[in-house]
Amino acid sequence: MFETVHRLTEYPWLIHGFSTRLGGVSQPPHASLNISFSRPDDPHAVLENRRRLAAALGFQLHDVVVAAQVHGTTVTSVLPEHRGRGAFSADTVLPPSDALITDQPGLVLWGSFADCTPVLFVDPVRHVVGLAHAGWQGTVGDIVGATVAALQDNFACQPAELLAVIGPAIGPCCYEVGEPVISQVCERFPAQADDLLLRAPGRERPHLDLWRANALLLERAGLHPERIITMQVCTACQVERFFSHRREQGATGRFAAVIGIRRPEELNAHDC
Repeated sequence: MFETVHRLTEYPWLIHGFSTRLGGVSQPPHASLNISFSRPDDPHAVLENRRRLAAALGFQLHDVVVAAQVHGTTVTSVLPEHRGRGAFSADTVLPPSDALITDQPGLVLWGSFADCTPVLFVDPVRHVVGLAHAGWQGTVGDIVGATVAALQDNFACQPAELLAVIGPAIGPCCYEVGEPVISQVCERFPAQADDLLLRAPGRERPHLDLWRANALLLERAGLHPERIITMQVCTACQVERFFSHRREQGATGRFAAVIGIRRPEELNAHDC
């Protein structure tokens, strides 16, 4: 039903995970753990899927915060009054924002994905977390750099102390691109474009390495390379485990990336 990152499990105060497509109640083509109300799926099934995921990861669905995702570079600092926004229906989501950050215990940041790159942020010193949604537009717009800057401005996070996880997303093996993607990648990465736009004999168009592109941007923002974890899970290759918009030609569901901070009382109970 979900996967976690071993390096993050050493922080008992942290909630995190990436849902798979398994263990839910949705019918094809959203089978079976579609967590997005934006898909033409039965909303009752989506709600049940969300409840199952929340229970499996150890939080309450009413603690979830969801924003509209528009492939932009807006970052929103999530506050206690935002609790529950977008958790139970699509019409209560926060205004468009492709990254969420918070230092508030009891809040869980939630994003929906099906090939775009989820990026989790953790400040182990200040107990601050973040979540970014980086498709090709968000990547060339540097949504991860904007998230790091927001973490600095809002919570005095130091980039060198941050951990970042690049989660399941379409990999360079499968992500064939054309214009305008090629020109915008070349503009954002003039020195690394050849390494990011991979060309092979017999292949008409290049394949974009979104994983590496976001890792480069995180390094530019001040993160140490050894603190950037790339899961290297291609959603298009592993369509039996994850939804893939590209592989399934749009007729598919969405999986979730979630990250949050446990309440002190939950942390004490967890320790016992």
